[in-house]
Amino acid sequence: MLISIDQVLTPDEVRAFRAELDTADWHDGGATAGTLAQSVKRNQQLEDGSPLAVRLGQHILRRLGSTPLFISAALPRTIYPPKFNRYAGGGTYGAHVDGAIMALPGSSQQMRTDLSATLFLAQPDEYDGGELEVEGPFGVQSVKLAAGDMVLYPSSSLHQVTPVTRGARVASFFWIESMVQDEGERTLLFDLDQSIQQLTPLVAADDARLVQLTGVYHNLLRRWAQP
Repeated sequence: MLISIDQVLTPDEVRAFRAELDTADWHDGGATAGTLAQSVKRNQQLEDGSPLAVRLGQHILRRLGSTPLFISAALPRTIYPPKFNRYAGGGTYGAHVDGAIMALPGSSQQMRTDLSATLFLAQPDEYDGGELEVEGPFGVQSVKLAAGDMVLYPSSSLHQVTPVTRGARVASFFWIESMVQDEGERTLLFDLDQSIQQLTPLVAADDARLVQLTGVYHNLLRRWAQP
């Protein structure tokens, strides 16, 4: 399941982010790649744990906490602190699958990567190329969203970023461990929750149909969640 979430950041927030990121100290992104990924990864990243990355990442996390579509789709238990990357001058990241287990920075805790997220911070007309291509059961989906919009997709998916031939593609990226590990179960819960939200403004709060559907949702979540 691939889900786009509009305006995680407002236009004003994107402009504020870019004012700092465009003058930031970027480093070779290949230094943080795994052994196999090093040969296909050509981009730049902010240094992990830098004050700028931490501050902007915390802002993103606060915004996600008040984004109902993200909560519904991800059912997050743990979110990896957001990282930031930049692609320019032919920068690309060839086909790869994200690591299944990641250590959380500054702790001994590890997390399972169920979902990957890319939050776009450059408008599509600022750069050529740079599409996120995600392979799924129905073929390859190409994603290039407006600045401030975010895409969620399974971390198990083979995916790549195509070469940027003009301008610069700036984005934040991170991973989510969901309370519901199984993608199929998580998709069913998401579809049911969206149906409930669409029905809610159309009927009374004590409507038996709405109460029953809500009960089914929570009982399935109770059965499948690993809090």
